[in-house]
Formats: sequence, structure tokens, C-alpha cells
Amino acid sequence: MNPSTVRTAFRTIAVAEAVSWALLLSAMFCKYVTESEPFGLREGGVPVAGMIHGVIFILFVITTFVARKAFGWTTKTFLLALGSSIPPFFTALFEVVADRKGLLSEPQSAGATSAP
Repeated sequence: MNPSTVRTAFRTIAVAEAVSWALLLSAMFCKYVTESEPFGLREGGVPVAGMIHGVIFILFVITTFVARKAFGWTTKTFLLALGSSIPPFFTALFEVVADRKGLLSEPQSAGATSAP
């Protein structure tokens, strides 16, 4: 698979996962704290927000496996990426750090140089 496509997919899904966390937490706040049903959604929208978050979470896990292969991540990096999906908003944080460290770039072959 094209590393550029994998990079774009990983970054998009990582941010979407963080946004879905915000949606789910907002719905839970409405249900449990304010005991309201915004927009007429049953149970404060938790079932809908939960399903959206669940689907995006699964997409993130699948994309992480694809990214590991495409970018040649170490086991440690791979486990950190998977672990970032557990706490709220950490997928977006992992994506930013991974991009800055060049972990979302095609791996360079050993011994490759820019000189002819």
C-alpha cells in the first residue's frame, strides 16, 4: 500500500477517534450529569455516540496494523499507537508526535545515501 495513503488514513482516523471521544463524553455528560435528552435523543445520545466511537476505534486499530507494516514501526511504537486509543484524545497526540519524529514516513533502506 502507498505510504502516503496510509499516512493520510492514519492521521484522519486518529483525529476522528479523538473527536468521537469528545462526542461520547458530551453525550455521557448530558445523560448522567444534566439528565437531559438533547435533540430528543434517547439516553442523551449515548447509544448513538457509543456506536460511532466504537466503529472509529476499530478503524483506528486496523489502520495501526497497516501503518506498522507500511512504516516499519518497532514493537514499542506499535504498542504505543495501540495504547493511545485507550485514554481520551491520545490518538491525536500520538499522531502529532509520530509525525514530528518521522514515524509516519516511508522507512529508509539500510545504507541508503543521497550521494551517487
